This record gives sequence, C-alpha cells and structure tokens, in this order.
Amino acid sequence: MRKTPNYNLIFGCTLTAITVSVIVLGFFWTPFDPDAMSSAEKSMAPSLKHLLGTDNFGRDILSRVMEGAGTTLSIAFLAVSIGATFGTIIGALTGYFGGTADEIIMRINDAITAFPSILLALVAVSITGGGKTNIIIVLGILFIPSFARVVRGEFAKQRDMDYVKNAKLMGVRHTRIMFVHILPNIAPVLLSAVAIGFNNAVLAEASMSFLGVGIRPTESASLGRMLLDSQAYLFSAPWQALSAGCAISILILGFSLISEGASYRPMWRPTTKRRRK
Repeated sequence: MRKTPNYNLIFGCTLTAITVSVIVLGFFWTPFDPDAMSSAEKSMAPSLKHLLGTDNFGRDILSRVMEGAGTTLSIAFLAVSIGATFGTIIGALTGYFGGTADEIIMRINDAITAFPSILLALVAVSITGGGKTNIIIVLGILFIPSFARVVRGEFAKQRDMDYVKNAKLMGVRHTRIMFVHILPNIAPVLLSAVAIGFNNAVLAEASMSFLGVGIRPTESASLGRMLLDSQAYLFSAPWQALSAGCAISILILGFSLISEGASYRPMWRPTTKRRRK
C-alpha cells in the first residue's frame, strides 16, 4: 500500500515560496524606483526594458507590483499574527475549561461573525481613517473571533481524549497540557485557518485600497490602489490592471492550496507487483 502525494500542499508551498522570494527581493531591489515618474514613458506596453510596461505616470509597473505585493503581504502577516495569537489563547481557554465564560464569549463571537468581516473592516477603517497601521489593527481584531472558534472546537474535542486525561492524572499543569500536549495535535487545523486568514487579509486590504479607504497613495504602492488607478485604462493599457490582478490572484491561489493541503487526509492505494515468470 502507498499513499497518494499531497499535491495541493506541494504546489501551494512552491508557488508561495516563489512569490514570497520575489516580494522579499522587492524590499531590497526593484528594477526601477517604484515612484519615479517619466513623461516620456507614459503607458508603455511591456518590453525588454519594462517587463510589465508602465502606467499613466510613466512608473515601472513591475517595480510597483513588487512593492505593492510586499505591502499587502506585510499587512496580511501582521494582521493574521494578531488574530491567530489572541484567537488561539481565547479558543484554548474556552475550549479546555468550558463553563459559563465559554458560553458568554462564544455568543459574543457569534454576534461579531454574523456580519461580513470585510464590511466591518470597511466601516472601521472609514471611521479611524486609512493607513497601514489602522488596517493592520482593524483586521487583526476582526480575525480574532474566527481563530477563537476554530481553536475552541478542536480543544473541546481533544480535552476528552485519553492522553489528556492521563496527563491530568499525572498532575501536569493545565497550561502545559493546553500548549504542549493539545496545541501540536491541532497544528494542521490551525495551519489551514492561518492560510485562510492570509487569503481574507489579502482580499480585505486590496478591497479597501480599491475603494479608496486603504493604503494612502503617499505611503507606498498597493495592489488594490493600482487596480483603482487602472480602471480608466482597461482598453488602452490593459497590462496595468492585469499585472495587479494577477499578483493578487497568485497570492490567494498559493495560500488556498496550502489551506487545502493542510487539511488533506492521504488515501492509500494498493501497489501492484509483477509476477515473475
């Protein structure tokens, strides 16, 4: 018997690794200055000099995509880190101990998750004002309930397992049982939730920037803002929108495949042996 390879995880990790490598390179080097304008090179089609062409201000699109993808990924990383950290702590405590506090927190959780997270993020960022810091804080807070729900459900399942009961009988502290014994056992589920959180963060940041309430133009390039600015040039210079749109799609595809691969359960296939004559 042999198990089938986890192609989703392999392709997802490969695609994400390549994308992240290009983004990290963009932090230190870009073909051109992303903000450098040139009146002589406005809306140039892709060429050997400008691989993805230039925008209506003569700025190199490849350089701006590299910078914009780095901005999006950094926001997603920090927002998911906030949501996963606090959500895991809350979910672990409520799922392990249960009781009245669990019921109250979960009802609050249900009330928050009843509204679309992107809609809440748009409202919150509109009130607090745009900018990278505000987006990170708002998205991080809004991601806490989803992580808390996932972790709480897994901890509620694991607390009645034999290995947890044996640890309690041996006098192991509750914190050690939760974060040394149970947490590693739910790592695949948590990894899948983190990958989904990255997807939601990328979409939320791009949506807010596209609607004009996200990253300010003076802060840095943004993929969502690039889509907004390229609307008027969809037919005369379609490479502007395609470059930003494809970058967002590749980011989301990589994390989606990782999410699918993390929840993968291998299937065993029988091996056939040739009979010797």
